[in-house]
Amino acid sequence: MRDVLSSIAHVLQVELFRLGNTPVSGATLAMFVVILCVTALVSVFVRRAIVRGFRRRGVTDEGSVVVSTRLVHYAIVLLGTGVAVHTLGVNLTAFFAAGAVFAVALGFAMQNISQNFVSGVILLVERTIKPGDVLEVEGMKVKVVDMGIRTTIARTLDDEDIIIPNSILVQSVVKNHTLRDVLYRVRAPVGVVYGSDMRLVRQTLEETARALDSRVQARDPVVLLREFGDSSVNWEVSVWVDDPWAMHGGRSKLNEAIWWALKDAGITIAFPQLDLHLDERVENALESMATGTRA
Repeated sequence: MRDVLSSIAHVLQVELFRLGNTPVSGATLAMFVVILCVTALVSVFVRRAIVRGFRRRGVTDEGSVVVSTRLVHYAIVLLGTGVAVHTLGVNLTAFFAAGAVFAVALGFAMQNISQNFVSGVILLVERTIKPGDVLEVEGMKVKVVDMGIRTTIARTLDDEDIIIPNSILVQSVVKNHTLRDVLYRVRAPVGVVYGSDMRLVRQTLEETARALDSRVQARDPVVLLREFGDSSVNWEVSVWVDDPWAMHGGRSKLNEAIWWALKDAGITIAFPQLDLHLDERVENALESMATGTRA
């Protein structure tokens, strides 16, 4: 048995090749593989422990769990790979220096991809945008479905999937309707004719908004007289709803309720009108033409 072990040890110590001036034997390669396998196992166990810890603390945000486990995985793999490479006798200082030069050259060649990658890391760390959030990006209302290291997948109100580069979410102005809460303000502008009883208009609009069952009852509706327009007195009614993604449905319900309430109250909803005032000489000429025609 001792002879067999001695033979195996001798075989493992045989030099296979060299990395620079460093000899690499079978034992070195075996240690390299073992370290990588241990690194993978440690990553799995640590990520499972993090998930269990989040569940025990009652954290239900799936996005936070995914981001935390992913970052920990990257850190463990990077550390384990560095240790494994070091066992081969590779000078990590020179390796990192060469890697830095290569990264700079690659960064210039792949600037957009590098921007998106760095932006993805920033989004994962800051957590200002997460899966399930309702955003307004470049004039579009979208709901975040999945966040990757380079791109973010979102769904539009028309049920279309779009792929957004992460650099857009980091470098441009993005409105997050669900960053702190899910409340969203639905506004409905309406214009009435100038001859309307404005006290009755306000009363009708306030009662209609308060009676809307889809609004958040804890927030009072707001009725404002916005402006005196060319053909109408313009009002605005706004209520709060608890689902920004259903904003169109909430606005439709509010508009319908306002329409029927004003109809029932006998208040006329204005439409664009134009009053034409003619010069006296033009009026006389028109009357003369009309008289001549009848004659």
